[in-house]
Amino acid sequence: MAADTSALPHDGLKFWQFMIAGSVAGMTEHMAMFPVDTIKTQMQALSSCPINSATVNQAIRSILKSDGASGFYRGIAAMGIGAGPAHAVYFSVYEACKRSFSGGNPSSSSAHSAAGVCATVASDAVLTPMDVVKQRLQLRGSPYRGVWDCVGRVVREEGIGAFFVSYRTTVVMNAPFTAVHFATYEAAKRGLMDVSPESAGEEKFLVHATAGAVAGALAAVVTTPLDVVKTQLQCQGVCGCDRFESGSIQDVCGTIVRKDGYAGLMRGWMPRILFHAPAAAICWSTYEAAKAFFHHTTNAT
Repeated sequence: MAADTSALPHDGLKFWQFMIAGSVAGMTEHMAMFPVDTIKTQMQALSSCPINSATVNQAIRSILKSDGASGFYRGIAAMGIGAGPAHAVYFSVYEACKRSFSGGNPSSSSAHSAAGVCATVASDAVLTPMDVVKQRLQLRGSPYRGVWDCVGRVVREEGIGAFFVSYRTTVVMNAPFTAVHFATYEAAKRGLMDVSPESAGEEKFLVHATAGAVAGALAAVVTTPLDVVKTQLQCQGVCGCDRFESGSIQDVCGTIVRKDGYAGLMRGWMPRILFHAPAAAICWSTYEAAKAFFHHTTNAT
């Protein structure tokens, strides 16, 4: 009989506590930064769709003109449905793999990176379908009335496979994103604590937030081209966006480069950084705060 992993302690916590902490962190991160994500999605779909915006300011004005302030939140329900379970999987797998891979060395960057890759492969399988729905709802002039209307129409018109058409690209993007993110976060956190070890305990929130922001920004820049590919795959055929015959990364990249040059692969890099730096700061500080809460309640009993 398999062991009950929910009862196995690690870092003083149980598996289910990591899942709850991760779920709360993921929901907080995505809900807080959703308007920036909408701007990024519209900018990245530009080379396919008839959207006359190329900069962050133009994208903001375009959204306000067509949909008003509520346009920044189209699709937020889909992210709300997907983010909680996906981040619960993400952080719990990360913690379990970090323990397994570290070999007793909590400072192993390679263990943090490998654990992050395993975590993202698992969580992307949960989040990708709702991410497809979210991105289609974010497009200017989206033909869908809401989450379930989008789900129903995609199933009827394109089949279940349409929800996973970008999964391979998402994993290829998020594997290096997560490896860079987690390794940078753990290294930055140790570095910041070493700067002033005597006050590290009182400044934990600032340390986690700063390390998270640095990690999020760096990982975002490195993986922007693959994020552009993912967006165009998920939005293909909607609002005039191109359809791709093979759906391969090479096919989509080739189309983007032919239309917009190599600069097209970096479209949306600024809002992507503006999303991931504060989002990672929010996510990590919330996650660590939730873990601290569980530590406190566990020790109190």
